[in-house]
Amino acid sequence: MIKLYASGGGSMLKMSDILDEKEKILREKSVDVKFPISNERKKLVHDMIEFLTDSQIDELALKYDLRPGMGLAAIQLGIKERFFVVVHEVDEGKFDNYVIFNPKLISNSEEMIYVGEGEGCLSVNREVCGIVPRYARITVEGYDEDGNKIRIRAREELAIAFQHELDHLDGILFVDKIDPKNPFKNKDLYREI
Repeated sequence: MIKLYASGGGSMLKMSDILDEKEKILREKSVDVKFPISNERKKLVHDMIEFLTDSQIDELALKYDLRPGMGLAAIQLGIKERFFVVVHEVDEGKFDNYVIFNPKLISNSEEMIYVGEGEGCLSVNREVCGIVPRYARITVEGYDEDGNKIRIRAREELAIAFQHELDHLDGILFVDKIDPKNPFKNKDLYREI
């Protein structure tokens, strides 16, 4: 289970709380969250947002020894529940926060994209080269922490982050989507972002 520690702004996660890819639980499928969400879960969501935000601000990432991360699924903290948090920097120092419980991909574009410099993951503590094909645009439905139904349309980088976190909930890591024999296979079929 995760440990929280007090910082200036309240509780915060540490890098050591995030499970490494060697942990078997990361390969298990998460189960739906039951509503209402407990206060403990709401606090955890707050801590996940704070962690991801701090990790993307250079001074704070250095201060707290954090690797930059845009998303975090509950399973990465050893919690086998279907929810994730994505903190997307839309402008320098300005972030949009997404918290989705029981998310489902309901539509996607035909166009496929990939991250040119490669995807990363807070649970994969090594350099991984290769193409991870993702949909350029997706629509996801789920619930907010109060149990209200939500629908989010995402494009480009945000769409990739959502698909990466959705995979986590099904026990899939981004490295599974890279062909080990030919990491840049079919590169010409996808648009680089």
